[in-house]
Amino acid sequence: MGEEIMAAANYYSKDFEWDQLRQEIENNPSLAHHLLPFPNSSITQNQHTLLSSPLSLCSPQEDSEAWNNFHTRHSTGKFFKERRYLLKEFPELASCGGCSTVLEIGCGNGSTALAVLRGNKSISLYACDCSKEALERAKENIEAADINLAKERFYPFQCDFSASGFPNWLVCTSCRESSFQKQNMCPSGARGCSKQDFPDPPIFAKNNSCIAGVDFVTLIFTLSAVPLHRMSRAITECFSVLKPGGLLLFRDYGLYDMTMLRFEPEQRVGYREYIRSDRTRSHFFCLDSVRDLFCGSGFTELELEYCCVQSVNRRNGKIMRRVWIHGKFQKPHVQVGP
Repeated sequence: MGEEIMAAANYYSKDFEWDQLRQEIENNPSLAHHLLPFPNSSITQNQHTLLSSPLSLCSPQEDSEAWNNFHTRHSTGKFFKERRYLLKEFPELASCGGCSTVLEIGCGNGSTALAVLRGNKSISLYACDCSKEALERAKENIEAADINLAKERFYPFQCDFSASGFPNWLVCTSCRESSFQKQNMCPSGARGCSKQDFPDPPIFAKNNSCIAGVDFVTLIFTLSAVPLHRMSRAITECFSVLKPGGLLLFRDYGLYDMTMLRFEPEQRVGYREYIRSDRTRSHFFCLDSVRDLFCGSGFTELELEYCCVQSVNRRNGKIMRRVWIHGKFQKPHVQVGP
């Protein structure tokens, strides 16, 4: 899953107030189509030409194929940009103790994974994506980087977390149901990951054991590519693989980001949801919608704010106003009884 290329030094900031932007957008008649309720019962002819069929709006296979094609087209080094700013946004990834584990969901070409592995030499990172092509690019970029033991600490696997859920080797049923997750490994009788269902699992997936969850989950410009009706299940899956006290680190497109305003009316396929000509989709979040999704799945909100960055296009001099959402959520610590 993907993200449009971000400027190298755009860290979390407040270059402008989101409420001021909202008033400007909502008072602009030319942008009124972004504000209208979406008629769920109809798909226009123009929307139909963007899609092979109306049902593909809900098909995980179609979504995966679209992102696979996306990463095939953008396989050159020019598209790859390491997200080093993330360690400033989420310093926990750099400061956490040894043997900490991260699950990156929607790893794309490895731009987040590389930054995390470079910033913390003792962390282990499990990375999934629905696109085989993305995983190949990620492995190539990690292998090409001059980072101590990066290859040995990087475990990529294919998975669409919003449709199929996570494999059992990541956290087994026994560990999901356990309130305390005291053991480092699950019982030997638990079913391991099926290589047929999840190609190329890490080596320990073959010996009927799981890693009993992770310390961090990162969702960096990934949830926006998930259809709205599958988001709730996706967040519940994230909750289930985190250890108690673990953190979910979130960054994604915010409402009224400049990329949202570029979409034409016929590209709307849902409320604040759009589809590009290459069939990849994008949703734009407000703070309340993010809060409802995560807190409704059991998370505790630690941080949730708009990130408003203004820059100037050097070629044409136009002002670009980007809106992202920065969030930090925690899985509650288990309450130990008397």
